[in-house]
Amino acid sequence: MPEMMGHDDKEPRITSRRDALRLMAAGVAGSVLLPQLAQASRFADVGAVPRIDRIGLQMYTVRAALSKDIEGTVAAIAKAGITELEFFNPFGKDVAWWQALLKQHGLTAPSAHEALPKTDDGWKPIFERAQGMGHKLVVVPYVGDEFRGSKANWQRLADRLNAGATMAKAAGLQFGYHNHDFEFAPVDGTTGYEILTTQTDKDLVKLELDLYWAVKAGQDPLAIMKRWPGRIVAVHVKDAGPAPERKMMDVGTGTIDFKSILATGRKQGLRHWFIEHDNPTDAIASITASAAAMKTL
Repeated sequence: MPEMMGHDDKEPRITSRRDALRLMAAGVAGSVLLPQLAQASRFADVGAVPRIDRIGLQMYTVRAALSKDIEGTVAAIAKAGITELEFFNPFGKDVAWWQALLKQHGLTAPSAHEALPKTDDGWKPIFERAQGMGHKLVVVPYVGDEFRGSKANWQRLADRLNAGATMAKAAGLQFGYHNHDFEFAPVDGTTGYEILTTQTDKDLVKLELDLYWAVKAGQDPLAIMKRWPGRIVAVHVKDAGPAPERKMMDVGTGTIDFKSILATGRKQGLRHWFIEHDNPTDAIASITASAAAMKTL
């Protein structure tokens, strides 16, 4: 049986700047030290994570532009430095058409928002489309009054999410739920969010945490991450102005500490961060400004 290739146990290991300095003091240098020193310097600070290497966009932000000119809008998205898209509407185009356009601009589409179907039978075509598009994550983005306002209603939603997530897993997809602010409103001594997070399978129903709406509801995103480590796989990144209005703003122009939030989330399994603005004055200018701010994190 051939020997496994790997680290030579005789070669000194460098996992921190302290290790590097110790070895340099001992006279260890050259080809052994330099590659490991470069790697150690990337993570010199305890618990540090590297700068984000990709930026996503929830396409709802540019829905008006897409309705007029899909090709031009997608080109502008790529020009802004965005590399990942979260779909919410195919705008009448089929999977093959979208695949070709995304490939042309070097974009991927790891996630999609899909409305909760009337019955669980409705998930089959949704998941088939997701597979064709190359989505890995399917997210329920919003629910109406029929699933709000009482414990019973929120529990019914939890049951529907569990059922959909089970079907998604069978289709090789991850399943999630995206919040607004209404999930955090008090209901019979608890909240909708508390019911949804505790009454769904944490391994199947993941969370897409909308940072703006959580802050708008008076919540601390870091506290939510601490409560559910490993469960938040995506976030929506949009800024909030000062209280009490909490006006929705472009990334970097408001009060949310995205650097700390993203660093904490990424240590816990956060994989995607999608820029979003529900009602931008100029959508392309908004995503360009937000993407520029994201690049500094």
